[in-house]
Amino acid sequence: MCKILGVLVVLWILPALGQDSNEQIQRVRLLFGSCLHQDKPQPIWQAMIEHNPDVLVLLGDNVYGDTEDMKLLASKYEQQWQQPGMQKILAKTALVGVWDDHDYGQNDAGLEYPQKEASRQILLDYFKVPKNSPRRSRPDGIYTSQIIERHGLTIQLILPDLRWNRTPLTSVSQATYLSEKAGQNLGPYLPNLSAEASLLGEKQWRWVEQQFKIPADVRIFASSIQVLPEFSGWESWANFPRERQRLIGLLDKHKVHNLVMVSGDTHWSEMSRITRANGHELWEMTSSGLTEEWKAVSPNKHRVGASYSRANFGVMDIQIEGELVINMAIKDVQGNLKLNQKIRLADF
Repeated sequence: MCKILGVLVVLWILPALGQDSNEQIQRVRLLFGSCLHQDKPQPIWQAMIEHNPDVLVLLGDNVYGDTEDMKLLASKYEQQWQQPGMQKILAKTALVGVWDDHDYGQNDAGLEYPQKEASRQILLDYFKVPKNSPRRSRPDGIYTSQIIERHGLTIQLILPDLRWNRTPLTSVSQATYLSEKAGQNLGPYLPNLSAEASLLGEKQWRWVEQQFKIPADVRIFASSIQVLPEFSGWESWANFPRERQRLIGLLDKHKVHNLVMVSGDTHWSEMSRITRANGHELWEMTSSGLTEEWKAVSPNKHRVGASYSRANFGVMDIQIEGELVINMAIKDVQGNLKLNQKIRLADF
């Protein structure tokens, strides 16, 4: 293990994990999931285990806590982590993750949540984060960045904390929501254009910018909420348009053309794409949820292809096929392919 800039952990993956029968394939496989309710059946773990991943990334709502009672929150984590399927995959797969609102402690909560310090320690305990990790004591959140090195590939995984510093959301009235938005599958939130509105906070923003300076073959920006879609009215980066543009602007500033995004939260999955001002494409795979499903998918002008709103998980294969290729896929409870997107690094 080593540290870069004090916050970047190099994660060495054992060669036995995710090994292909065809040894010529140089591949790193990551699985993604979010929205995991501890009280619901979880048949999805078997298909995930059979995909033999190198790393499992949980994107948030890893339990549905929704409480200020920390004993109750801890008991919900314990219930989930004792789930047999989850135990099996964790026995042989590296686990990385961050929180969203329900495991943070309250639906759609931000900086005002009073138990975030205690909640932080509970989450990090279950993710087996070392006691001396800066994630446990940093005054502005549990964000982290890790490096995966395998087959000569260097993959950077960036997980921001979108709860600890997030300023209040702006919303329409309940009457307006019911009369104008609910029927269109839109949520109640509006863009907050205030200069003080923030998702990350300034210190975390400086940290994010530093991550883009670290050498990597592929970067994965793993956000607990959607980044590219605009505008669903649910929680997303679109609620903070200055922050969303700041993130894309940093990619342009540092000429980052090897980054893909992954997100959770929505209870449906989809692929989104935008074209940046410099002509480069930026892709996002939304992977949600492991148990949670949604009755109606919101509009998304950046969606490529269909959406999928039954229980699912995300798969990302990063491999050499003469050139560096990223395969992103959404799989159902049985492991059947539902959505797929192949990206060549040259396309960025």
